[in-house]
Amino acid sequence: MLRKIGRLFVIKTNWEAYMIIYALALGAVERGSVYLTRFPGFGGKLLFLACTGAVFMAGAKILDCIKYEKATRLGEAPRGAAKAGSAVGL
Repeated sequence: MLRKIGRLFVIKTNWEAYMIIYALALGAVERGSVYLTRFPGFGGKLLFLACTGAVFMAGAKILDCIKYEKATRLGEAPRGAAKAGSAVGL
């Protein structure tokens, strides 16, 4: 039973990832607008930029993880990953 509930919290497709990234972006913009009103000027703009920049980094990581998991499920080595036992940098 717990396994079935746990599967609800696993991102499996790109569509699910895009919906989560969209929700993160909405929250970040809302929080950034609060920063703009609370800290007028350059400081508020920097905090707004930090909020939205965090969404870009998190979104890229989520999409990369989905790609990695799909490649692992298919038995392929993901691009950019070294195979087990190979010497890296030689």
